[in-house]
Amino acid sequence: MLGKTYLTRQASLLLKFARTTSDSDLSAKLISKAADLKSQADPMPDRDQGPQAPDVSPNGSAGS
Repeated sequence: MLGKTYLTRQASLLLKFARTTSDSDLSAKLISKAADLKSQADPMPDRDQGPQAPDVSPNGSAGS
C-alpha cells in the first residue's frame, strides 16, 4: 500500500503540471487525478503521529 506522504506528493506534482500546461483538457484530467490521490491519502494516518517507543524520552536522551 502506498503511504500518505507519497500520495500527497504525487497529487502536488500533478497540480503543478496542470498549472503549467496550456491544454485545458489535460489540465482538467491532471486535476481530477490529483483529487483522486488526495481522497485516497486523506483517511490515512500521518506516519509521524504514531506512539513513541517506551525508551524514548521527550528531550531525545534515552534512559539514565
